[in-house]
Amino acid sequence: MTIAILFVTGLVAGIINALASGGGLVSFPVLLMLGLSPIVATATSFVATILGHVSSAYGYRGLLLKLRPVYLLLLIPAVLGSALGANLLKHSPSAMFNKIVPFLVLSSILIFILQPYLKKRIHLNIKAKHTKKIKPLIILTIAVFVVTIYGGYFGIGTGYAILALLSFTGVKGFHTLNGMKNIGSLVVLGIAIFFLTSADIIDWKSGIILAIGSLIGGHLGATVAQKIPGKVIRFLTILIGLSTVVYLFIKYYS
Repeated sequence: MTIAILFVTGLVAGIINALASGGGLVSFPVLLMLGLSPIVATATSFVATILGHVSSAYGYRGLLLKLRPVYLLLLIPAVLGSALGANLLKHSPSAMFNKIVPFLVLSSILIFILQPYLKKRIHLNIKAKHTKKIKPLIILTIAVFVVTIYGGYFGIGTGYAILALLSFTGVKGFHTLNGMKNIGSLVVLGIAIFFLTSADIIDWKSGIILAIGSLIGGHLGATVAQKIPGKVIRFLTILIGLSTVVYLFIKYYS
């Protein structure tokens, strides 16, 4: 039964990721429901989503090979930030993380809610004849570093935050930016998993089952998108996320 629940959850999360991103808001509460601690559920979520990012990054390889090498430098703060975030998670006392996690889930919900606005701003940046780039590059580097600390520590919602930052690089074309975002997310996940493996806080069985379901769900997303209104998917995802926040606040603050 547990395997079936995890697989179906991964399937649903993959479909949501394909339609609007935010599938972690579904898989995370299910892992909690199955008895995993918030720290283990967080670490396991990294494994649950990495296959989808590998597939997506590979699909964008043609566009990414045409990028100027200077953009690869942004991978340096991404590696350092995610490594720091993962180590913070690894060494976080359970009691402290339990107090923080409701706010982390809430922050990921806010990013999800703001997605339409962020997407609009990203497209405006792309279409602008004179895109205002963040100068000097050090400012963007610091911003990527900060965002990926969060990514290595909790992860949910990181992809869209990275995408919003990349829209200020002056790169034209949403698909190219999305490919860069997928590479960045893959780096964050890979580095986080690397450091968390040694801490023995990943439920590999649950993570792999979720990952397989998510990978299949991602491929089904295009078909489902034609049958289920996006607003319905977004509403249900936000509802599940907010219910999780309420549950966590009651459990750890009452």
